[in-house]
Amino acid sequence: MKVLADYSRCPRLCFTDRKSERYENPINRKTERNLTVLQSTGVSLLAGVTAGGISTCFMKEGAKHKLPIAVAIGAAVGLLTAVLTIPTKIYDRKVKSFVREKEMDVFSRDRELKSNILTEVDKEIKDKDVSLDQKINHYTSIQMANNGNGMLIKGA
Repeated sequence: MKVLADYSRCPRLCFTDRKSERYENPINRKTERNLTVLQSTGVSLLAGVTAGGISTCFMKEGAKHKLPIAVAIGAAVGLLTAVLTIPTKIYDRKVKSFVREKEMDVFSRDRELKSNILTEVDKEIKDKDVSLDQKINHYTSIQMANNGNGMLIKGA
């Protein structure tokens, strides 16, 4: 789909399914939740291993069951860390993924609208029945909107 000569060389982000040309959001809440659980589990495991290692330093040198006690302490600290952190992290991730999903919706719809408008302007530019002044006015209005300068107010 060639829109204008200037825009045909620009890389475009594509968030549509090529089969049906229907919009598809790249943010997946289930994957976000699974990654959060995995991250919290890793942090809890690290906390447990650290607590187990530190607990061996405080045990007497000749203790018989030094290793099983250290493993039990590490497992308890890791489990406690997981129980206390996973629910809050999942809630935070749900909120953040919801916000990112809505931002991607707005971004993708904006890109789609700009593409449609530029397609119409391209058709108008190729049409020989439209006057050159009208072609230039429409093209400059779109360029000003893309640059964020606002729309040109025209008098009658």
